[in-house]
Amino acid sequence: MSDIYKILEERILVLDGAMGTMLQAYKFTEEDFRGDRFKEYPTPLQGNNDLLSITQPEAIKTIHGEYFEAGADIIETNTFSGTTIAMADYQMEDLVYELNYQSAKIAKEVAVKFTKENPKKPRFVAGSIGPTNRTASLSPDVNRPEYRAVTFNELRIAYKQQVEALLDGGVDMLLIETIFDTLNAKAALFAVDEVKEERKIEIPIMVSGTITDASGRTLSGQTVEAFLTSVSHIPLLSVGFNCALGAEQLQPYLQRLSRETNFYTSAHPNAGLPNAFGEYDETPEQTQAFIERYLKDDLINIVGGCCGTSPAHIKAIAEVSAQYEPRKIVV
Repeated sequence: MSDIYKILEERILVLDGAMGTMLQAYKFTEEDFRGDRFKEYPTPLQGNNDLLSITQPEAIKTIHGEYFEAGADIIETNTFSGTTIAMADYQMEDLVYELNYQSAKIAKEVAVKFTKENPKKPRFVAGSIGPTNRTASLSPDVNRPEYRAVTFNELRIAYKQQVEALLDGGVDMLLIETIFDTLNAKAALFAVDEVKEERKIEIPIMVSGTITDASGRTLSGQTVEAFLTSVSHIPLLSVGFNCALGAEQLQPYLQRLSRETNFYTSAHPNAGLPNAFGEYDETPEQTQAFIERYLKDDLINIVGGCCGTSPAHIKAIAEVSAQYEPRKIVV
């Protein structure tokens, strides 16, 4: 693998955009999600996007290719919900290893193909590790503030299984993203560390938190600086923010982050804020203009898109990013 650290010294790298947004356009039915293999499965499966890596692999492959065509350097695996904890909703805990392995394998095949076509622009695969649908430091029950729906150890075990499968499938780095509860992320980082030690390997780790609203805090109450301190105890490739906010709303938090860290910085914001119907209206040109402000202010090393973004958004981001130098790290 080309040394991603060296490349980041030379230029800004572009991450892909939304997977879910692209899959929505396919309008997959319950039958499509099931495929032949899960025709008789006892639970409804529509909405389990990670499963599509098994039942609709060509669609996943096509979307990865579209993002690379648009100029992305890094694509994320289709594994945002790829833990036993998240898959319990579909009674598919036993499939977690296969889901992650297949997703990584598909993404890697596409990345290798594009790298061969243009070796001067190597393409990378980031194993996407989502937050799960439970929080380790918050109670889901307002009447029982002491209650926790999941323990640190349960998260660690679940994340470890996901990490092992992603690595076996060939990912180049791991992306722990959409962190709204830092304790969940700590469990993921602990699991990654365990796997690294057991396998005697090094793997670049990207960490991306989520500022939930104008309070400027994560859901578990941390400010930008507190979040950064909480995850800075291990060597990271990058630290940044994604989801919840658009590029415009995210800028002040990136400014604070960029000032405080010696890691590379990343951002993959949503296509603005959702409208009354939960849809995203921000055009690629609007997103590009907001991202250019990051570039002018020297805030960023890795940039892409989250909810509502498409290959058109990534193309616009890639075009403007190519005109600027990356943020320099002062050690």
